[in-house]
Amino acid sequence: MVNLTINGQKLQVSDGQTILQAAQSAGITIPTLCYHKDLSPYGGCRLCVVAVEGARLPVASCVTPAGEGMVVKTETPNIVESRKAILSLILSTYHDSGYPVNRPEDNELIRWARFYGLDPAAEQSKTPKFAIDSDPNPFLWVDMNKCILCGRCVRACTEIQGRYVWGLSERGMQSRVVAGFDQNLLEARCESCGACVACCPTGALDSKLSIGKGKAEKVITTTCTYCGVGCQIDLNIKNDRIIEVTSNKNNGVNGIRMCVKGRYGYDFVHHPDRLLRPKVRRYLLEGGPKSREGSSWDWVETDWHTAIQVSADRIRTTRDTTGPDSIGILTSAKCTNEENYLMNKLARQVIGTHNIDHCARL
Repeated sequence: MVNLTINGQKLQVSDGQTILQAAQSAGITIPTLCYHKDLSPYGGCRLCVVAVEGARLPVASCVTPAGEGMVVKTETPNIVESRKAILSLILSTYHDSGYPVNRPEDNELIRWARFYGLDPAAEQSKTPKFAIDSDPNPFLWVDMNKCILCGRCVRACTEIQGRYVWGLSERGMQSRVVAGFDQNLLEARCESCGACVACCPTGALDSKLSIGKGKAEKVITTTCTYCGVGCQIDLNIKNDRIIEVTSNKNNGVNGIRMCVKGRYGYDFVHHPDRLLRPKVRRYLLEGGPKSREGSSWDWVETDWHTAIQVSADRIRTTRDTTGPDSIGILTSAKCTNEENYLMNKLARQVIGTHNIDHCARL
């Protein structure tokens, strides 16, 4: 353990933790832009600088390990002036064209600028350097006028998704973030997972499907329906419709990690052809003979209890009349391991057949 003092508060933290992590563990806020708890530390924006007693210059708290006996101050007059200067310089290359964004409250640059008394509209660049919505990717909105070169998208693509799509190009004032060899995202082998969107602190990367739909009225945490991993997702709801799916960094299963289907494949929920109740052939409900003639072959909405009872009766009748091997069961990758195990029990012990397979293998 390491003993140190931050803003007069004596702390004991694990050896290897940074000053920033030590401060966060004690509820002390240090502003950051390039730092993200799920990514490797970068130390690029310098907004997190703090004063360490005995150090000649302020140090970046996100990359400086906490040392035994350290005395740290996070909000001295010099540190505050330094942060204002840093934010002013960053804003000088930032341009907001004013289009409606999905979650304006998530713009960390604007939030910290206002916290330190700066006027973002007055400080920002007056003209855009890049095209807005500059990439044809159907899911990712790209506006590099808002990019501050924090590198979070680069690290997210590398460390979370392992795709290495984003990278830094050029040097000095010409530096910019590009996909692949300055290609569009799909040509650079982007999987549209949205990890870079989840990590972007300024809205330079956003969800294209939700741009202009306004702010959500409520957020509901639920489980993704696409596979058996059980990823937790946040449904952003407005007027009883999903306008965006976002990841929650506090979720234990997946954190900010999601696939393209989980993050962007939600339009089926409101599709007019979606089944909302089970349907059964009319002749099965009425108990008549099987016939494709007339209305007896029509689908009829019913309740779940009736639908399950009809299915169970038909499976039992088929097993008893033509044998258990006349029945086959197909399980799903959208089920959990436990649910697939129960299907194995149903097939082998209840029905008495080994005819069970998995949709992901077919």
